[in-house]
Amino acid sequence: MEKIKYLVLLRGINVGGNNIIKMDELKKLFENLKFSNVKTYIQSGNIIFYDYENDKIKLTEKIEKALFKKLNNEINAVILTFSEIKEIINKKPKGFGEDREYKYDVMYFVKPLTPKTAIREIKTREGIDNIYVGKNVLYISRLVKNLTKSHLPKIIETPIYKNISIRNWNTTKKIYEIMENNNEN
Repeated sequence: MEKIKYLVLLRGINVGGNNIIKMDELKKLFENLKFSNVKTYIQSGNIIFYDYENDKIKLTEKIEKALFKKLNNEINAVILTFSEIKEIINKKPKGFGEDREYKYDVMYFVKPLTPKTAIREIKTREGIDNIYVGKNVLYISRLVKNLTKSHLPKIIETPIYKNISIRNWNTTKKIYEIMENNNEN
């Protein structure tokens, strides 16, 4: 059986002074869970690792339980395989991430929330906000000069917000690059 390369996106750590954890502590926590070749990227909770487990529900439960024990708070985790993050990169909307007049983000979802369900709750402002549905994500672009007029920040007022983890496009690309070059030793 071959190990699977995973990415975990943690929701709500090191934000606004809440759920503070250093990346070296987070790496150690994942190593203590017996995951191998653990790497973290920036402070927002992006962890790459290998494991034999192919059941993402079991992995999610294992990780969330360990995080609860460490932080004494519920932290949602989005788990993606390398092939899933590769598909997010390769199937981006045409021109996405290429025009400097826009800010680009990728919205990931904690199960059971899906992009098709989420998009019904998200309000956009014509001429400023654009949302594109991907296989398991929403691609979002917002006109930089009108960021303060965007309706997308209002998502924090919706009931779905606790099941969303957002990464900017540059972070998503960098995570993919790290995963692509992170081979099991």
